[in-house]
Amino acid sequence: MTAPIAIIMGSQSDWDTMRHAAETLTALGVAHEARIVSAHRTPDRLYGFAKGAKAAGHKVIIAGAGGAAHLPGMTAALTELPVFGVPVESKALSGVDSLYSIVQMPAGIPVGTLAIGKAGAINAALLAASVLALGDEALAKRLSAWRTKQTDAIADRPEGAA
Repeated sequence: MTAPIAIIMGSQSDWDTMRHAAETLTALGVAHEARIVSAHRTPDRLYGFAKGAKAAGHKVIIAGAGGAAHLPGMTAALTELPVFGVPVESKALSGVDSLYSIVQMPAGIPVGTLAIGKAGAINAALLAASVLALGDEALAKRLSAWRTKQTDAIADRPEGAA
């Protein structure tokens, strides 16, 4: 069976950001697969992936892209599955260009847009897991435990304070 979550990115360099989504899903025990699917350099690969994602068994797609950042929007235009877009930080404009490209989708082509970079990748994984947890009580419990652990890790006072 295909993993329920697909993580796609436009290039190998995007993995530095998108690996955080993969690591978060692994920590939650959620099966996923990652692949490079460039909207610009491999448009036929993108088309085939997006059109076949639902039939292949994917339930949610996390798409990371930098620069022009067309991957999340083009993917959302080609599939009925939920797509969460992660703007990858770029050297030229610090990822703001990617954020604007992903967040400015026309009505009817929704892309859930996350923060730029690592935080966005982690939150995309948590959102994807939350979607799956609606129909998976065991995952819902793991997600709840993850959030509790995060909350419990926050100290009441700064170190060294009286």
